[in-house]
Order: sequence, then C-alpha cells, then structure tokens
Amino acid sequence: MDTSWLHRLRNHHRLACIVSRGLILGLLLFAGNALASGQLPESASPIRFGILPIGSASESLEQWRLLLEELQKRLGHPVTTVSVSSYTGLSDAIGGQQVDIAFLSGKLAVEAVMHQHMQVFAQFVRSDGARGNTGTLVVRSDSPIHNLEDLLAKPDHWRYARSEKLSVTGYIVPEAGVFAPHGLNSDTFFASVRVADHQSNLLSVVNGEVDVASSNNPDMDLFRRHFPSEGAQLKVIWRSPLIPSGVLVLRDGLPSPLREQLTAFILTYGKASGETGVRERAQLARIPDLGGFAAQSNQVLQPFVDMQYALLRQRAEHGQWVSPQAQQAQLVQIEQDYQRDTRALLGH
Repeated sequence: MDTSWLHRLRNHHRLACIVSRGLILGLLLFAGNALASGQLPESASPIRFGILPIGSASESLEQWRLLLEELQKRLGHPVTTVSVSSYTGLSDAIGGQQVDIAFLSGKLAVEAVMHQHMQVFAQFVRSDGARGNTGTLVVRSDSPIHNLEDLLAKPDHWRYARSEKLSVTGYIVPEAGVFAPHGLNSDTFFASVRVADHQSNLLSVVNGEVDVASSNNPDMDLFRRHFPSEGAQLKVIWRSPLIPSGVLVLRDGLPSPLREQLTAFILTYGKASGETGVRERAQLARIPDLGGFAAQSNQVLQPFVDMQYALLRQRAEHGQWVSPQAQQAQLVQIEQDYQRDTRALLGH
C-alpha cells in the first residue's frame, strides 16, 4: 500500500485550561424567540448537536450559534448543543447516545461510524472550494529548528505541544507522516510533551514554552486572525498532503422525517440566492474556513482508516518484540483489522 501522501494572550490560554476536560456545564438550549412565542413544541425532544472543539469549547459554541439558531427556527424543533472541551468528551457523549448530529474529524468520525451508531451524511467544504486541509509542524520564526532534519537530529532535546490522540492533524498526521517512518514515537522522542488544543499550543510556541507544535492550516489562519502580531512569529517547517475535511454524522435511530429535514437544511445552507444566501454564507464564515457542505457517505473516511493502518504497521515494523513470531502475529492482526474496517465503510 502506498502511504507516501501521509507525511489567542493568556486569557484564551486560561480559558482553555479551565475547560480542559469534560462537558461544558449543562446543555445550552437555543430556545430564542420562536420558543417564547410558542412556535416550537415544548414537549418535543431536542435535536442534540455535538460540536468538535476548535480553539476553545466556548469559542466553538459561539461560531456555530447563529447557524443552529436558524436550524431550530427552520425545523420548528428545539436544538441543544453538546459542547465539549476535548475529543474524548465528544466521543463519550456520542457513545452514550447523547448526540443526534455532530461535527467530527477523521478518527473520531471513524469511531462514531464503526462503533457508535452514526452515519456520515455531509462533508465540510472550505471557503476556497477544497474538501480538505493540511497538517503542520510549527516553530517560532527565530527558532534554531529550520526544517525536519534539524528537528529529528536531536532526540530528547526539543519540547513538543500536540493535541489528543483522537486529533487527526494534532496527533495522527505528524505521527504517521514524520515520526513513525523514522522508527520514532513523539511521546518518547521529545524531552517533554504537552497536550492541549491547537490554539493554546500555538500560543505556547510564541511564548517560548515549547519548541514545536502540531497544527493545521485552518487553526493557523484562525490564530493569525485573532493574534496577527503573534501569528507573524510562527513558521511552518512541515506540511502534510491534503487530508479530507471534517464531516457531519447523524444517529442511526433518528426518526426518518427529522433526518430528512436535517439533511436538507445542511446540504442547501449557504446556497440560496439573494439576501438569504448572503446571510447564510456570512453565518457559515463564522466557522473557520467553512464555505458550505457537500453530500457524503461513510466511504469518505477511508483515508483515515488507511492512515491509521500505516501508522500501526510502521510502529509494528520498527518496534521491539520478544520474538519474530510475536511481531508477525501483530502485523497479521493489523491487516485483518484494516480489511474489516474497510469492508464496513464500504457497507459490505
């Protein structure tokens, strides 16, 4: 298999730490004027929308707020948000059947489809029309690390900031594209590793608290928009090939009429003509780099299954084993798991 393609100040930082784990206190109901006027059925079960945190949880919630308020009005159905501060928190909420529709990225989406009764129905389309982004490794512009060679030449020397292991660009992409091909694991290669959200990690680089951080082009753009002076102090030393954008998933048990309404709203949002389209596109633009949504199926997740396969295989090939037989058994298991997951995405 060819895997060559795999390769905000302090207030924001404090806020990110305060909400560093678990769910934001309670579910926030976008009741609005419609509910107050009795247009919404008070007895109806709300649509629970899970939001993957980009930056901080509160920031992500605010980015989606207007779109979800309009969703509620359009459907005449209450909408709540399950806003979390970690990928694990969102995965747990989905696994506990507390989410009906969610915005997810790669590995989290694969887990939701394979094990948590969700199905992909739409994919993010960037404002430039692309359906993907790139992972990055970032240093200060005055860093002695000028390229990957400088980084890899000094084991146990540099300080690293990354995201959770469920994060595609924050962990999996640099692991699969940079470290594992060299027989390395970032958790043991670096002198220290800190785990936080993308925006906090970029701030840590600027402040000299770490030497290098994983990120991606949308989060880099968002950071530079919020902190132009600090953003100018960052330099990218590595970019991955294009990685498929995040997706929207729906819970299997959602009633068909509601599923159809949700799907129609999402797939047509931002595509209307005249003032309506202008307003909708402006609300989409509040979400970093989002231009709209395209219809999609579970099969869009195949590159993430491929990436995980490549990472696990590289680690098995470079790892230390008690015997060749133990290594071979692990490689066989990795292959079997890969074939199973591929068949599941294809619906076989």
